[in-house]
Amino acid sequence: MSAANKLKVALIGAGGSAEAIGSPAGFRSAGSWGMQHARIWSSRPDVDFCAIVGRDEARTEAKADLFGTRAYTSIADMLERETPDLVSLCLPNQGHFDATLQVIRAGFPLLVEKPLVFDLREADELMNEAAKRGVFFAINFNHRYAKPVELAKAAILGGRLGDVTFASWRFGGEGGPGHPHANLIETQCHGIDMLEYLCGPIESVMAEMTDMTGGGYRTMSLALRFRSGAVGSLIGTYDSSYAYPDTHRVEIDGTRGRSVIHDTVKKYTYHAAGSEIGESWEAGYFNDADREFHRTFDKHADAVLAALRAGEAPPVGAMAGYRALLVADAAVRSFESGRRVAVGER
Repeated sequence: MSAANKLKVALIGAGGSAEAIGSPAGFRSAGSWGMQHARIWSSRPDVDFCAIVGRDEARTEAKADLFGTRAYTSIADMLERETPDLVSLCLPNQGHFDATLQVIRAGFPLLVEKPLVFDLREADELMNEAAKRGVFFAINFNHRYAKPVELAKAAILGGRLGDVTFASWRFGGEGGPGHPHANLIETQCHGIDMLEYLCGPIESVMAEMTDMTGGGYRTMSLALRFRSGAVGSLIGTYDSSYAYPDTHRVEIDGTRGRSVIHDTVKKYTYHAAGSEIGESWEAGYFNDADREFHRTFDKHADAVLAALRAGEAPPVGAMAGYRALLVADAAVRSFESGRRVAVGER
């Protein structure tokens, strides 16, 4: 730790611009989302934001100057000179593996952005290397920290839904080219994680996908079976718009009630079984923190640093990212084979 008992945090990934903070692009772009990392680590009084690592020297220097930290173009140099307590990684979606492996092998605690990686062999290597070293390895599934999600989780744990019988996730917006299964792996990993977080492990998948708009399988529908016996569905697309109201919706039905999450942070509703009168939550007039999507990351950062200081496991460990990739892999295999595929089947 640095002076005044501050945790030293370094950021790998210098993409994005200052104007991206709080913009819609900040949700979709890895570079712009990296600005959220920088905003959080530079603004916390309990953190010494010690470094930013980027590939372009001038761009990285400019970003470091903006946030009052030091610039590096070499991960190894930064780790040796700064010895951070936590390394935060926010890189292009298909560029996660090499930098993550380097930090793990150096033995530093880390928080990575989703997806973990796109390839299960790479995921296996990351998980095995981290396990051998006992490295604190967190992944930023920040949707879990939205107020409606917290309320839904509390309703399930409190028995208000009874036994969950089915759950559905729908999330659609825009996305660019890159990988044929980009939407499934880099965006709907949030949905896979959310459904498993709320309803337990997904046991098997049946999938339909379409590439009718070009640029890969941008739209998909998955039928899910949970280990508990419940069933579910996931619909995801890059052929829609984040501007549409209710572009994101999660419904969890049980034997005693139903919970619904609207647009992640916008609204939560609960109805007891058989009742036309329900409960709802929406952020109040002065409650900007709970109405803003980006602040879900602030809440996750609180939990990450608390766990790190206490010597505990991450609140959302990298295994959640591994699970999301396992389910995505099963979905691809199901679509290609036309049959139901068990999660983890190789």
